[in-house]
Amino acid sequence: MKHLEGKTILITGGASGIGRIMVRLFLERKAKVIIWDIDQSKIEETITELSPKGLVSGYTVDVANIKQVQETAIKVKQEIGVVDVLINNAGIIVGKYFNEHTTTDILKTLEINTQAPMFITSEFLKDMLIQNSGHICNIASSGGLISNPKMSVYAASKWALIGWSDSLRLEMKQLNKDVNITTIMPYYIHTGMFEGVKSKIPILEPESAALSIVKAIEKNKKMITIPGYIYRVTRLGQAIMSINVFDWFTGSVLGIYKTMENFTGRK
Repeated sequence: MKHLEGKTILITGGASGIGRIMVRLFLERKAKVIIWDIDQSKIEETITELSPKGLVSGYTVDVANIKQVQETAIKVKQEIGVVDVLINNAGIIVGKYFNEHTTTDILKTLEINTQAPMFITSEFLKDMLIQNSGHICNIASSGGLISNPKMSVYAASKWALIGWSDSLRLEMKQLNKDVNITTIMPYYIHTGMFEGVKSKIPILEPESAALSIVKAIEKNKKMITIPGYIYRVTRLGQAIMSINVFDWFTGSVLGIYKTMENFTGRK
């Protein structure tokens, strides 16, 4: 969506991390921003800090709770109106071997990372189709492109998100609708969510990552990795290397398979 001034933008997980930075970046572009977050205190902090820059409002919602999503979507439409840009940003990671996961770990990861973007999108897509205008941006992960120890459920949730997101893009194209879909696949971002991760590939700074996402929306990009070479390296490597060689390259040369060894996550 090239012109963001005056547009209404909803960001899930918008009270912390790159979500909060994106709130500021969109306000600086004179858009109206709606924050969805599970943490009411952080919503209030964000609104207090950023309201001098423009119109920003917030709703406390657990995106894993379908009933809350549906009820809050109704409130948004009644109190604010049509959402022009939806950014499905909220996400979680457990970060341990699969055999150590509890049933709750698995369900929560899939509910928040995979199901929530689908249910939230279903609440706002109809209005976009009616007005034949809109943009949906799904924040996936480079973990959705490559397997990684201690990320099995997280990777599965992001692989599913990428498949759904880009299929939705094709559906909008087949329906001849001017609703753009952008799928974002960032590397680790230094926000606290991946605290303890050690990587040969530089960990992304939140400000630059958030700006890359905003620019991708402005330019109607279809799919991007941050940094851009991640997609080329992984896809080319998987295409031309045997599994054993790719494991050696990814694990020993790039060091990706060891990145989660000291993971602690957000406290």
